[in-house]
This record gives sequence, structure tokens and C-alpha cells, in this order.
Amino acid sequence: MTKTFLMLVPVFMAIAAAPAGYDHWTTEQFRARAEALHKTMNNGLASETLGHWGNHLLLKTRREGSSGQAELHEKQADLIVVQSGQAIIIIGGKIVDGKTTATNEIRGTSIEGGERQALKAGDVVHVPVKTPHQVLLEAGQTIDYVVLKVDSQ
Repeated sequence: MTKTFLMLVPVFMAIAAAPAGYDHWTTEQFRARAEALHKTMNNGLASETLGHWGNHLLLKTRREGSSGQAELHEKQADLIVVQSGQAIIIIGGKIVDGKTTATNEIRGTSIEGGERQALKAGDVVHVPVKTPHQVLLEAGQTIDYVVLKVDSQ
């Protein structure tokens, strides 16, 4: 009987194992990442890729008192989930002084004619492919968020 039980343990473990590609981040892990990112700030920004799975990836980002550049992703949509802090996002319009900074990435100094919206903890924003967007912070403000970047093609 003991021998039969011991032979079945690996079978149950295989059934109970998480599937390949599965990842899970807890609130505590995100807090720890935010604290670690705080120590690696460069010009008010710190970011790290937490996972990459084929056509999508997860970024953890922290901004402190420094606005981001205007940006447009030619082949990626962004799903932004604000975890803490506050900022303004400008969405739409036209990028001023836009330049290709990496494959399928355009960045510039600002956005002309976009819509301004407040961002705060708990907000979720979907930025479609080819849509200019920019996160703005005032001095003293911070914002922590995760971005799910999804390739369109």
C-alpha cells in the first residue's frame, strides 16, 4: 500500500503543477519591486520587464517628479494599471519633434492637441496601437504602474 501511494505522489504533483508560462505576482512582490526601482531611478524613471511571453510582456514602472517623453508604439498596445500615486496622461493628438528611437517606437518632447486625463491608484488605461501618449508628473509627485504591452502583429 505504501509503495502504491509513493508511486502516485509524482502523478499528483504533475497534475497540481502550474502550466508552463504561468506567472503570478502578489501585491507584496509589486511593493518590493517599487522599492527596488526607487533605488535605481535615472532622471525620474525606473522600469523593469517582469515577464515576456510571445506577443506580450509585463513592465513595472516608477516615475518620480519627472514627466515621460511623448511616445507612440507602431505595433504595440499598452494596458496600464496604476498601482499608487497620481499623474496626468495626455492621449491622442500629435507628437512634437517625434523621432524613431527604437524599432517601431517614436518619441518626442510633448503632445499637441491631445486630451488630458487624471491618473490615480486603481485606474486602468488602454492605449491602442499608434496612439500618442505621455505621462506627466508635477514636482513631488510619484506614480507606480504596470504596463502589459501587447504586440498587434
